[in-house]
Formats: sequence, structure tokens, C-alpha cells
Amino acid sequence: MTEKRKTNSMRLLEARKIPYTAHSFSPDIHSADGVAEVLGVSAAEVFKTLVALPQRGRPLLAIVPGDRELDLKALAKAADDKKVHMATQKEAEALTGLQVGGISALALLDKGFRVILDASARQFAAIYVSAGERGLNLRVPVEGLVRITRARVAAIATEEPTA
Repeated sequence: MTEKRKTNSMRLLEARKIPYTAHSFSPDIHSADGVAEVLGVSAAEVFKTLVALPQRGRPLLAIVPGDRELDLKALAKAADDKKVHMATQKEAEALTGLQVGGISALALLDKGFRVILDASARQFAAIYVSAGERGLNLRVPVEGLVRITRARVAAIATEEPTA
């Protein structure tokens, strides 16, 4: 499960003395549900990082559980903005320098993104997030993730999974 290669996200966590475990899987898996299945955990514990664009200010990184969808109105409210919209795949990759499926708040700490983590994360001691590349997730303590990313914690995901 643990890879020999180290990502910048791993180095950052180590430097800040935040424990983590690395979990690799096929980079061909493009859904949180698929990652959860491979890792043997619920999709509620595997969080995806989405790029959203507010009307003003820097882009947002919204971190939401794999079994839910991002609520754009709730995200706008949490970001103190009137409206936000999802970045296209091309925009997200251009803004972050990372491939969709490998976008990580940990890999983008000094890039000026505002980070908003769905409040459901607090029901877990640790959650799985991208390590900054496809096929590699990190299990990180929620409070450590919040502290290191300076994330605002807010209810930004739908309560019910969409069909």
C-alpha cells in the first residue's frame, strides 16, 4: 500500500509532524466510490477535491465526501460570495497544475487557494484525500488537514447522494 516515492504532500505532512498513511491504487480509477472499494472503506471517508470559481477572489478548493455532491449555493455562502461555479476540467488543471483526480489541497498550500472542507469530515478521526497525483491517496487526521490547509469547515455537500 505504501509507495516508495514521496509526493510534496507527504513531505509537507512529515515536516509538520502530521501522521499519514499512503494508499496506492490504479490511476484508471476516477471515482471516489471506486477508490473506496479498493481501499475497503466507505465512500463517505474518501474525499474529493473540486475546484470552484467565485465571482470575486481566488479560486476555491472544495473538499467533499465521495458519496455526496457539492452544493454550490452552500459553497458560495461559506466563501462569503454570492455565486460560485465549477471549474471545467481544463480550467481546474490549468489553475492547479495537477490532473483532475489528483488535485490536492496539500499540494497547493502556497498557491493562494481558499480551502473549504465539508463539515461531515468531522465525524471521522481521519479521511482519505488525494496526495497530489492520480492513483495515490493519503489517510490524514481531519484536524491536521484543517490546520495545515487553514480550511474553513462548513456544510457544503448535499445531505443525500444524487442518483
